[in-house]
Amino acid sequence: MRPSPPEIQSAETLIRPYIRRTPVLTLAWSELGLDGATPAGALSLKLELMQHSGSFKARGAFANLLMRAVPPAGIVAASGGNHGAAVAYAAMRLRRPATIFVPSVAAPAKLARIRGYGARLVISGERYADSLTASEAFVAETGALPIHAYDAVETLLGTGTVGLEYEQQQPNLDTVLIAVGGGGLIGGVAAWYQGRVRVIGVEPTAAPTLSYARAAGKPVDAPAGGLAADSLAPKQVGALMFPIAQQYVEDVILVEDDDIRAAQRLLWDTLRIVAEPGGAAAFAAITSGRYSPAPGERIGVVVCGANADPASII
Repeated sequence: MRPSPPEIQSAETLIRPYIRRTPVLTLAWSELGLDGATPAGALSLKLELMQHSGSFKARGAFANLLMRAVPPAGIVAASGGNHGAAVAYAAMRLRRPATIFVPSVAAPAKLARIRGYGARLVISGERYADSLTASEAFVAETGALPIHAYDAVETLLGTGTVGLEYEQQQPNLDTVLIAVGGGGLIGGVAAWYQGRVRVIGVEPTAAPTLSYARAAGKPVDAPAGGLAADSLAPKQVGALMFPIAQQYVEDVILVEDDDIRAAQRLLWDTLRIVAEPGGAAAFAAITSGRYSPAPGERIGVVVCGANADPASII
């Protein structure tokens, strides 16, 4: 099933009481010290890192909990951190028991959020795929409802509301840059826009999941490392989002870890925004020059996650 704009609109109505309408910041290139590097028009940042639980993931979490029946055993999620925090937050708000499996690479800031929301936290394995396997065994044993971080229709409907909201706030965008891990965010946003806006993915070179899938014509295993491994490094992109990406994602840009670090630092130095590596990855495509805007191009960037230790940036 491929999410449609009317379905995304219905999901938005359902989750609206529980999510924030995150702000959009419009910038002059000169504010970033990039005025000599690009002939582009307007640049706007969709500050989805200000969403509940510190990332866009809250949208998909609430969509799942509100659109599906939750058994007495509660809910379970596997996560690099942000999805787990979002599910834990939604479970807390809706008074549902939650168990969250995370890998050992998860950032301490994300673990603290999960614990703070009252979920049971289980650290299992070194990477997201390990935690997913452990969570699947837990589902088989307990009957808990699994909420997938990116490969579920309800998750894509929730993330699609980022696109809906962004279009309401910035109706004249030409291009939107979005970080890619499992592809839940870019899949939902691309399903909303359906080609009305150019959607460009941005991945770390150490975790090129969508790049590998595009080359193979299907989701395949990709390297899963780098600075943003806790949020942008599953083995594969989701099977549900990939056909959407094939049709509506125009290109994928790769950025280096150093590019991401520099983007994090620039967000802090210029705007006093603390973004985690995955949250700053799409912005890194602009600041590194790896994305070259056309003259007058109106560019949007989704800054999608804030769960980082400020000391790691400043």
